[in-house]
Amino acid sequence: MTVENERDVEGILKAGRVVATVRDAMLEKVEPGMTTAELDEIGGRLLERHGARSAPRVTYGFPGSTCISVNEEAAHGIPGPRVIRAGDVVNVDVSAELEGYFADTGGTTVVPPVSDANGSLCHATRVALDSALSEARAGAPLNRIGRAVERVARAHGFRVIRNLAGHGVGRKLHEEPEGIVSYYDRGDGRRLRFGQVIAIEPFLSTRSAHVTEADDGWTLVGHPENRSAQFEHTIIVTNGEPIVATRSERSG
Repeated sequence: MTVENERDVEGILKAGRVVATVRDAMLEKVEPGMTTAELDEIGGRLLERHGARSAPRVTYGFPGSTCISVNEEAAHGIPGPRVIRAGDVVNVDVSAELEGYFADTGGTTVVPPVSDANGSLCHATRVALDSALSEARAGAPLNRIGRAVERVARAHGFRVIRNLAGHGVGRKLHEEPEGIVSYYDRGDGRRLRFGQVIAIEPFLSTRSAHVTEADDGWTLVGHPENRSAQFEHTIIVTNGEPIVATRSERSG
């Protein structure tokens, strides 16, 4: 969507604050021995407390309040009986609808002990998101976002997952522009517009450049030994720095 008035701006910011709060609370609660279903219950209760509805559930019938992906799972992991263990890479993706507005965010944590490789992966992905945000301004080519992400990934010795991408958001969970990829697409001539609401979500990985759908019909997985990280913000495009709707005091 493109925000048209102050009500739209406040609606996006309000939804963004909720999903950011839920994201941070879930990441803080990750610990060895808990199941992904138990972690999802924390997120579901918080969404309900804030009067928000799980966006993947209401939009696509997703069997969970949030998406939780562990280790070889890159995205759209279904909460269930999987037990989180020490050293696991855990991604939490939270999107919700609140009073007619949608916001989308995500973050990744590593359960201690944190290996150098996994720690570096998360750090690089955060840097990639920050670099992408710096390119998001009205009139700028959309493909600069992917170029920024790809440069950071290469500089840190990681790959990008090429078939996962950011997207427009606002009145629905997924809107135009679709396909905000994490690599430089020379043929993409689209430009960002003032007031546009988009979700930027770089996915960096240790070895897989593509992911495939698991037998459950939802979870997207890479090589069994692949590890990936994702950090995501919903933003409003301006003529300068974007308005980040899903930034929190904890996440920066």
